[in-house]
Amino acid sequence: MKKTRLYIFVFLTSIFGVKETHAQSDFNKKKQHYIVLTKKTEQLNPIILAAKALALEDGEKHGEFHIVVCGKTVEDLINTVKMKPLITMANQQDVKLFACGFSLKKFNINAQELPHPIKVVENGILYHFQLQKKGFKSITL
Repeated sequence: MKKTRLYIFVFLTSIFGVKETHAQSDFNKKKQHYIVLTKKTEQLNPIILAAKALALEDGEKHGEFHIVVCGKTVEDLINTVKMKPLITMANQQDVKLFACGFSLKKFNINAQELPHPIKVVENGILYHFQLQKKGFKSITL
């Protein structure tokens, strides 16, 4: 009987332990994370500067910083002259850049034309809400 209880305890601990470990690998809730939704590429420079300042303030607690570009301004994302210095700045600050897939479709921008490392999220507004639910601090500009 004692062995059965021990086996059940070990089994349940391993199941819940695996789930907890897996959840933590997806998102570290002990860190400060940020998401900015913007409709203007002119705002990317000050947003990235804010990311730099927050990283310094947060220190070890600094987590992820995401920027999602939505609306007509996605057209600017394929302008390599305009985007190259901004992408360099973002990379230096470990800022992740995203484009809204709905906006890309609406303005006939092929996702393949986006410079590396800009990624596409299907719906920028939904992505913004999903990260808020995970605890990201957010702002829309």
